[in-house]
Amino acid sequence: MNRLRAIVVNLRFLESPLASRVTATRSLLLTRNQVTHFSLCTPSPLLDNSHHFLLPNIHQNLYFSSKPNSIVELVLTSDWSKGLEQELEKCYPSMTHETVVYVLKRMEANPEKAWCFFNWVSAKEWYRPSSSLYGLILRVLATEETIKLFWITLRTMKTKGFYFDEEMYFPILAGFKRKNMNKDRVSLTRFYSQGIQENAMQIVVTKVVDIISGSEWGDEVMSNLAKLEIRMSDNFVTRVLKELRNCPLKAYEFFNWVGKQSGYEHDTVTYNAIARVLASTDSIEKFWSVIEEMKSVGHELDIDTYIKISKKLQKNKMMEDAVKLYELTMDGSYKPSVKDCSLLLKSISASDDPNLDLVFRVSKKYESTWHTLSKAIYDGIHRSLSGAGKLDEAESIVNHMRNAGYEPDNITYNQTIFGFCKMRKLDEACKVLEEMESCGFIPEIKTWTILIQGHCVANEVDRALLCLNRMIEKGCNADAAVLGVLIGSFLGQKRIDDAYKLLVEIVSKHGTSPRHGTYAKLIDNLLGIGKLEEALDLHCLMRNHEFTPIIEPFVQYISKFGSIEDAIKFLKSKGTPRSHSVYFRVFKSLLGNGRLSDAKDLLSKIPYISKRKKILELFSSMENCTVHGLSHISQ
Repeated sequence: MNRLRAIVVNLRFLESPLASRVTATRSLLLTRNQVTHFSLCTPSPLLDNSHHFLLPNIHQNLYFSSKPNSIVELVLTSDWSKGLEQELEKCYPSMTHETVVYVLKRMEANPEKAWCFFNWVSAKEWYRPSSSLYGLILRVLATEETIKLFWITLRTMKTKGFYFDEEMYFPILAGFKRKNMNKDRVSLTRFYSQGIQENAMQIVVTKVVDIISGSEWGDEVMSNLAKLEIRMSDNFVTRVLKELRNCPLKAYEFFNWVGKQSGYEHDTVTYNAIARVLASTDSIEKFWSVIEEMKSVGHELDIDTYIKISKKLQKNKMMEDAVKLYELTMDGSYKPSVKDCSLLLKSISASDDPNLDLVFRVSKKYESTWHTLSKAIYDGIHRSLSGAGKLDEAESIVNHMRNAGYEPDNITYNQTIFGFCKMRKLDEACKVLEEMESCGFIPEIKTWTILIQGHCVANEVDRALLCLNRMIEKGCNADAAVLGVLIGSFLGQKRIDDAYKLLVEIVSKHGTSPRHGTYAKLIDNLLGIGKLEEALDLHCLMRNHEFTPIIEPFVQYISKFGSIEDAIKFLKSKGTPRSHSVYFRVFKSLLGNGRLSDAKDLLSKIPYISKRKKILELFSSMENCTVHGLSHISQ
């Protein structure tokens, strides 16, 4: 029996009325000590592998039979030479846009070979590179080791008439910033800015976009487009589609209109471009119609487009569509990687109530391509089952994972602890942690975070503190995430003083740097109960951690409830910027709350600020308003 089919069948049985009666009877036997049978160190005696989940312990070798993978293997295992080029030449005419994109994506870790391959194929008469292909190779080459090749390729792209657009620019710029490649970051910004000014095609693109976005699609729009006498090309069409990405249905109409123009026919590049635009909630039906149309004319999504669309669908919680797209792409020539599958499973399991049907559809499709289930895929299934509260089934997956040669690790234990915490079975979660340590695994910060958060969600904040103390005793310092969870729980119970004391202690004794949001919430709550001194202490700590100071809550508190002495304390606090704009905000807020006398009193205590033009104008305008109001009343 197929392994995943066995799992699905077993789960469906567990959800049936008969299973409810069987598991209800069985639960009576397990209630007293529900975790005694749950062990990841050894297979469970209560779950007999001979009767459930018929997963054979077979390690299959992975063989690639598809053309794209053969090309990848050939390039990666050979030095670049004339002989290699001759071998690659034999792959024509199967060297399509989709194939080239697939090969480059699989060679991201080998940028020099990726560049050799790109250079070779783009020089061929029978191959026409596209803007999206240049964007891909530039992302691959944007490293310190291959930066010279990056600039050579970027300038070649420009001379060939391709536009370096914002979709290429911003990710590469972010990468340069992340890697501290500051000179290249400055040069790239200059190149991009010059490109905008010099690019003549952009003027026509802007006109087209303005016509389409300014009106409802109809005869008038099509007539105005026809008057422009546009010279259609893949480069032009893809640029217009990118500009219309926030109006996907109008982009779809433009795409169809272009396809009907005399002498022009959409190819795989433009089909991939419109697919990227349409993969959103309000245009998903059009997206699937384009996918069907692509198949009917012999085109496929390239792997770079698949990855971007899949991430977009997952981000928008469109999991059914993400899984459907995965199944479709796995049936094609350019299959997603193990990593892509694992990320999809992780996204599904991140839901509050993971859809197990989607999990098994993904896993089954992965396995059907003759892959052995990898550790990452087992983890994805186990994570989803744990998150759905199906802890016995999750344990069975661990047993089958072990049979396949993969021993439980920190990931497995973390997910198991998460499952118990989600079901509010905190004692069982703690026992799994003990078992984890007894098996020689060291709980990491993520493990403790899951356990502490589980206690906090169950409103067991004091027990969460005990977990924190135990974590620190084990030599694992609290990080910003753990501290944020605990502070949030204390605030939820209105234990504001306890939250303050905990944060100060953890920061002073263990050097933890809380998140900006944690500081902001705690300061708001402290001011809400009149604890200005404590709030100012946190304000100083924020400065020590180089955070942007929080000003507005203090200004509002002082203007409504504070004394002049409170205002001076705030303005002279180490955490408050020595900025005239801060003084201005305090005075403006005091005056806005009708405290003119207090504002004047405060101004008299800090005379050096009274000569500022902006401050003088503020008081002058307020006094004029007061005089005008009194004269109006006397009349």
